[in-house]
Amino acid sequence: MRSHLAAGVIAGLALATTVHAQDAQTTAPKPAEAVSSYDVATVLATVNGKPITLGNVIALRDQLPPQYQNLPDDTLLKGLLDQLVDQTILADTVSTGPDADPLSVKVQLDNDRRGALANLAAAAAVTDAVTDAAVQAAYDKEITSFQPQPEFHAAHILVDSEDKATALKAELDGGKAFADVAKENSTDGSAANGGDLGWFGLGQMVPEFEAAVKGMKPGEVAGPVKTQFGYHLILLQETRESAPPALDTVRPQIENQLRQAALEAKLGELRATAKVERPDTGLPPAAIRESDLLTN
Repeated sequence: MRSHLAAGVIAGLALATTVHAQDAQTTAPKPAEAVSSYDVATVLATVNGKPITLGNVIALRDQLPPQYQNLPDDTLLKGLLDQLVDQTILADTVSTGPDADPLSVKVQLDNDRRGALANLAAAAAVTDAVTDAAVQAAYDKEITSFQPQPEFHAAHILVDSEDKATALKAELDGGKAFADVAKENSTDGSAANGGDLGWFGLGQMVPEFEAAVKGMKPGEVAGPVKTQFGYHLILLQETRESAPPALDTVRPQIENQLRQAALEAKLGELRATAKVERPDTGLPPAAIRESDLLTN
């Protein structure tokens, strides 16, 4: 329901934006005096006697994608209000009030209410979860358990035959620069950079390539090494031990982990006291696909 609602609002806003631009080219009507006092109950329109309030407009605006949030306020107000008016006109053709709503609408509204209230409770549960001290403590804990792993800086020359690779190896043994041979002969994208592959860790290269690099010393050239991509000549340039990421790099992930942990803790408390009953109904799982049950 929400996706359909948002799509309708966006279409309405697109139209309202066009109308707004056209209105700017004509003589604008005299603006009404600014309202000095208003609240969510302030009525902005009535349709068949049903009020549309400022609260309705604000709630609808909160559902818009970010790019539409930045439209001018007058454009937003007109577009959202027009959309709510049209929705009310359409809704009146289906139901005269909550008691007359179709079953599918009643069930959806029940879910929407439950979800909205749950979101408020979840937001409250994680309000104090993220502090600088908590983030630092979580980061320090991760650092304590961090295990450095070997990393390699290598270059390669990739060709399609072992004979070609062997011939190029002979050129390297004769003193020709690895980067020059790579630029002239390598068949992959690294050729433009002299075959340089940059830094990589364990598990990032195919097994045959990784095994060769692990057995090399900086400055050595190995090969031909056959992989699924062809035949490689490999130059190991440097090795190092991996370092833990900087705090600023992983802060977003840590903050999410703290929020999730706080929410799980709150849910654990609530589950312990909630009375939850799940009767054995023998319901076949496929029943969840029977949308026709919602029609009445």
